Amino acid sequence: MCEIFIRANPQSYECQSRSLRLHGVATSIRLESLFWEVLEALAQRDGMSVGQLISRLHDELSAYRGEAANFTSFLRVCCLRYLMLQGEGRIPADQRVPIGSLDARAVLDGLPPSWAEGARATSRAAA
Repeated sequence: MCEIFIRANPQSYECQSRSLRLHGVATSIRLESLFWEVLEALAQRDGMSVGQLISRLHDELSAYRGEAANFTSFLRVCCLRYLMLQGEGRIPADQRVPIGSLDARAVLDGLPPSWAEGARATSRAAA
């Protein structure tokens, strides 16, 4: 079992820091390389740079929550959610389909509460 995980390319879990500006303020974000790859794929789907995607996520999180606490962890969870939702078939694997074009309610509908706040849970049998 563990071979599946331990045979990961060591470069994928090396940390990388990237500098960017959020509302004119210089900041640095440190993530493992694999998370940067997922963020790049997400940004590319919607025709953005990684910096633009991160700024947008920061702004939308701040607007929704009133703050962007623990933002680096939030970015890791975004990457994991993206891959999990793709695996569930809720986000198309076709990279030409922008994330912004998807109906968020339809993507989130029926997910367990641990996956989506306020999502209407449905049983798998009913889906």
